Amino acid sequence: QVQLVESGGGSVQAGGTLRLSCAASGNTNSNYYMAWFRQAPGKEREGVASLYTGGGITTYADSVRGRFTTSQDAAKNTLYLQMNSLKPEDTATYYCAADLRWMRASWRFALERYKYWGQGTQVTVSS
Repeated sequence: QVQLVESGGGSVQAGGTLRLSCAASGNTNSNYYMAWFRQAPGKEREGVASLYTGGGITTYADSVRGRFTTSQDAAKNTLYLQMNSLKPEDTATYYCAADLRWMRASWRFALERYKYWGQGTQVTVSS
């Protein structure tokens, strides 16, 4: 069992930056597949970045590659999402997710593969 709490959301202008944090608690001694998802009003939840805590391997959605970077601080049990060059279309509620089970690369942005979810943090980008 692991609990996830996101923070760091807010409102910025286009071109700005934000860093989201996802603090994990509970059973943090195991390696997890972790991911950032986002959901805009009226749209489906979509994966934007993932990281395997065991090796730090990351994957990114095409829409954010080169602008967003996910990383971990193992000592703090925290996952980060650094978001640069933000665009209005990045406006969404951002969620952190985690699961213990092995995932192939093509599964990393599949919602049903993740058992643990945070409550979300709102990101608003104005033009």
